[in-house]
Amino acid sequence: MPMVYLVGAGPGDPDLLTVKARRLLEQADVVVYDRLVGEGVLALVPKGAARIYVGKAAGAHHLGQDEINELLVRAAKPGRTVVRLKGGDPFIFGRGSEEAIYLRERGVRVEVVPGITAASGCCSALGVPLTHRGLASGFRIVTGHAKADEPLALDWRGLADPDTTLVVYMGLAHLPEIAAQLIEHGLPAGTPTLAIERGTTAAQGFCQASLAELPAAVATAGLAAPALIVIGRVVSLMAAEVRAVHAPPAVAARVLELA
Repeated sequence: MPMVYLVGAGPGDPDLLTVKARRLLEQADVVVYDRLVGEGVLALVPKGAARIYVGKAAGAHHLGQDEINELLVRAAKPGRTVVRLKGGDPFIFGRGSEEAIYLRERGVRVEVVPGITAASGCCSALGVPLTHRGLASGFRIVTGHAKADEPLALDWRGLADPDTTLVVYMGLAHLPEIAAQLIEHGLPAGTPTLAIERGTTAAQGFCQASLAELPAAVATAGLAAPALIVIGRVVSLMAAEVRAVHAPPAVAARVLELA
């Protein structure tokens, strides 16, 4: 039977790939990859393999999801190693499960290779735990992306829980709304927050501020997508020396002044 591997590329740093993901990339005949997959990961693909870009950005989809699904079916041939490569984990906001269902319904075997999702990888790289005794008894991951000109349809009251770390994917464009809604529904305006751009990569940047001040801080720092928003008391555990090492030069200087 034809076969497709749904592979998680992790948060960006190629050293954070699983052993299995790396092996499959090095053996691949065809790699169908997303926008968030970095060049360091793609460098592992053999020179003779076909690389097919199907990335999506807000308002600019290289291919629609239906076209991607059909492309994978056509690419899958017996004896051919086809890797569908997605940033992070393929089953966390990657539409990997939709692709798996589509392929299986058409007689294509699917094997999922999990990856380190951005919430875990980016926070750990900055020394911020998602849970910590006395600060966060759990964490939630939500998407901050909505259709054009539509408000976010999220359970704001449920998300405004001071005992839970909230991680928002794809939420930069809606950051002012996210902050305002959480504060309106009871989360303290002074809750520590963190925005991380291109986490775990050489281009990583971030800024730390209170929930009320985060939208302005992100604009001042010039952070851009792809970015992750982390909201919760655990952010306060990031040490000043860590902030200085990982921040852009201008931000690092300010961090050291405040430390």
